[in-house]
Amino acid sequence: MKKRKINVLVLLFSLLSVCGWAQEPVYLDESKPIEARIKDALSKMTLEEKVALCHAQSKFSSKGVPRLGIPDVWSADGSHGVSDEKLWDEWSGAQWTNDSCTAFPALTCLAATFNPEISLLYGKSIGEEARYRNKTMLLGPGVNIYRTPLNGRNFEYMGEDPFLASRMVVPYIQGVQSNGVAACVKHFALNNQEISRGEINVNVSDRALHEIYLPAFKAAVQQGNVWSIMGAYNKIWGVHCCHNDLLLNKILKNDWKFDGVVVSDWGGVHNTDEAVNGGLDIEMGTYTNGLTTQGHFPFSSYFLADPFLKGIKSGEYEMSKLDDKASRILRMIFRTTMSANRPFGRFVSPEHSSAARQIADEGIVLLKNNKQFLPIPAGKYTKIAVIGENAVRSLIVGGGSTSLKAAYEITPLQGLKNKYGENHIVYSMGYASGPSLYGAEEPSKLNIDSLQNAAVEVARHADVVLFVGGLNKNYFQDCESGDRKSLSLPFGQDKLIEAIEKANKNVAVILLSGNAVLMPWLDKTPAIVQGWYLGSEAGNALADIISGDVNPSGKLPVSFPKKLEDVGAHAFDKLCYPGDGVNVYYKEDILVGYRWYDTKNIPVLFPFGYGLSYTTFQYGKPAVSSKSITAADSLMVTILVKNTGKVAGKETVQLYVNDEASSLPRPIKELKGFKKISLEPGEEKTVSFTLTKEDLSYYDDKKNAWIAEPGKFKIMIGASATDIRGTEDFILK
Repeated sequence: MKKRKINVLVLLFSLLSVCGWAQEPVYLDESKPIEARIKDALSKMTLEEKVALCHAQSKFSSKGVPRLGIPDVWSADGSHGVSDEKLWDEWSGAQWTNDSCTAFPALTCLAATFNPEISLLYGKSIGEEARYRNKTMLLGPGVNIYRTPLNGRNFEYMGEDPFLASRMVVPYIQGVQSNGVAACVKHFALNNQEISRGEINVNVSDRALHEIYLPAFKAAVQQGNVWSIMGAYNKIWGVHCCHNDLLLNKILKNDWKFDGVVVSDWGGVHNTDEAVNGGLDIEMGTYTNGLTTQGHFPFSSYFLADPFLKGIKSGEYEMSKLDDKASRILRMIFRTTMSANRPFGRFVSPEHSSAARQIADEGIVLLKNNKQFLPIPAGKYTKIAVIGENAVRSLIVGGGSTSLKAAYEITPLQGLKNKYGENHIVYSMGYASGPSLYGAEEPSKLNIDSLQNAAVEVARHADVVLFVGGLNKNYFQDCESGDRKSLSLPFGQDKLIEAIEKANKNVAVILLSGNAVLMPWLDKTPAIVQGWYLGSEAGNALADIISGDVNPSGKLPVSFPKKLEDVGAHAFDKLCYPGDGVNVYYKEDILVGYRWYDTKNIPVLFPFGYGLSYTTFQYGKPAVSSKSITAADSLMVTILVKNTGKVAGKETVQLYVNDEASSLPRPIKELKGFKKISLEPGEEKTVSFTLTKEDLSYYDDKKNAWIAEPGKFKIMIGASATDIRGTEDFILK
């Protein structure tokens, strides 16, 4: 309806213009440059209309300028699905009957594909759903770095490596925005824990900030040209991120030349002066606490509402501040809702189901496969026991803002029944968790001993057991506002797995989670699959992999540690994580993820970049285009990779760089390239990478600059961070 009103207004001006009675305003003329349109619109707006752009009018919308035919801004939660419509000023769903979306896999799964083409498909597909629902802004993707495996929101993000996150976020953004919907990259920045998230002050070196925590955001702005960014709840340098002058004005808008909108996280604004001067453009959700606070605090009382208007009128605040905010918001509206080239989108289509399944297929990681335990082709076994609550539990609800109202969800149990036939599957729950609640934990009322005994009995009489467990999106699991309490599997699963394996040695463990877990039963388990949260097509995708219809090709975007104390963020004291409620100190500095384990020589359960296949790949010797280059040159690295197995498969070739001697300490290796290739049996392909001085640089916090220091470098090419298949040296002059 809003779009129709705009078109009618445009048509009216056109008719009047043809008749010589009026000239179409510049802001409505799409043939004019967007900056000229913004300037014209601003000139026609009242002070009150400009201020109204800058704050919420409902839980998920802010005002446009109805008098001028400029539409409201409507946003929707959804880095992996477009959330349902909400009541005007409440978190509760509006109970529409036409807002059930396609649930795509969570972003850890997308990162595990190591495939930018799949990321583009993901962004395009979810963008089409957001466009169909006429959203201006999709509140995702998230690119906060995986600092600790206890972080409740890690499943929403793209792993522990800034290079991987940077390469994967750009096509996602481009796909979303090709539909005339603004992607909103979040949470800017350093929102790496949920404990005390609303007030914790992050103390981090400038070097770690620029090398680890900012690159994905920078890529989103400078390569993805993202149209909006969401501030984080926490503080940096003692100031909240949603109105942090250094972060938003100096780094984002000045250094990176971001021309889009900064929107606050819901309830992330605390002060009018800082909101006006600190770089915030749209204030949302004030006086809510994440997703918990209900209430009807008047929108006119927001920090960027009446207090802002009063300050402008009194001369306390500069008019230029308001015009800048209004200009950015208008620019986003002209790029989205008021773009004549905006496609119509589509919703819960067969194409989106296919995309969701393809993303899941490529993101599932095979962690262990002794004696080719997997795949299990249809007809191999008469009785397959499926055990575990996650085989039947919905994993698209819960988790806070990622909870979805999906049109459908194929559970693992249903997917396996579809693949092997209902007569060959017997199911037992084995363990139980409580309901998915936000901000509270409620245990299951079912008897754990009875569930376990029943499951063991089922396992005892089966040919093979598929245990489907892991985490879920309950509070203190993978959930917003509460970090995990332990690295162990919850709900008695470790004990259950060990009991099942005593009854039946043919057990494959399938973990569905957004985080690493401990595996005390690892040595006795023939096969392990890491499945993430896989969305609407979860069951079909898992059945694809387990049956061998699809050869697994996912690689871990995070390291799986052997114990929590091995993690850099947990290797010091509580001030390092979770802090004292006031401050947290990133004492591990730049050594996050595999950088920490490598440098400290700490073995892990499964390394970053790791993932098995049903075939095997042989790597040749890497070659470089030159043994020495200058900072102005680029270096070509090539390597031959061959499928030496009997089935087609995909392999992700990873390139790491080692700086053999530098003025500042550097990690043993850093990911600087990856390519996913598909090979038929016996086929070989040459994989090539190009390195520039940027790939060899580190951030010198004393000089506030990126430095490519002359010296000897080593190229390391492998199948994971610890499985290096070949090296080659060169010198940067």
